Amino acid sequence: MRPNWELKKCCNHEQVVFLVTVSVCTVVILALWRTVLLRPFKLVTVFIHEASHAIACKLTCGHVEGIQIHADEGGTTQTRGGIYWLILPAGYLGSSFWGMVLILASTYLLTARIAAGCFIAALLVVLLVAKNWTLRGLCIGFVLFLGVVWVLQETTKVRILRYIILFIGVMNSLFSVYDIYDDLISRRVHSSDAEKFAEVCPCPCNGAGWGFIWGLISFLFLCGAMYLGLVILS
Repeated sequence: MRPNWELKKCCNHEQVVFLVTVSVCTVVILALWRTVLLRPFKLVTVFIHEASHAIACKLTCGHVEGIQIHADEGGTTQTRGGIYWLILPAGYLGSSFWGMVLILASTYLLTARIAAGCFIAALLVVLLVAKNWTLRGLCIGFVLFLGVVWVLQETTKVRILRYIILFIGVMNSLFSVYDIYDDLISRRVHSSDAEKFAEVCPCPCNGAGWGFIWGLISFLFLCGAMYLGLVILS
């Protein structure tokens, strides 16, 4: 069946449910942004950010020496070797990309199951290289959380696996854009990935400039997720 790239006859019931659910997730996330309730999901976003650094390191033949996640929503990835100027932007852009993937995976139950399985596998892998108990606790906690949600999905009428995957995807996309603005544009954290990238990149652009560029790309990932989600559901 040919994809409906033009979104003709939009929107059917499933497309409306998708748009409404994304909108509700966005409102809930923004309303609870500074509350303790979102802290675990923010830490998961930091986990995906640091894991993206690690993936870029491995793909460029480097070695990941360890990953740490801190309770204040910070994180570090210790790497050796690899292509540094590819590893640096992979955190922000990678987390935006994975946010888009999770949003798209939520459109069908099968792909949501695959996404949940891959997420659990990634948590277990990172658990092996975790350097502090905040990250270890996060990995163990979310493996159990996703496992319980999956069991409920398969054995009861509480079928929320797709919505959990969607929520994590939207949370990751929003947090990535906000974090780029907060760290790289509004506050100019001099130890940020963009500031370090500006030092090694020959382009005449400072950290704030790279922050703006990365933020724009992250926003495009979010818009792309919405559009492709509508195409898939058409």
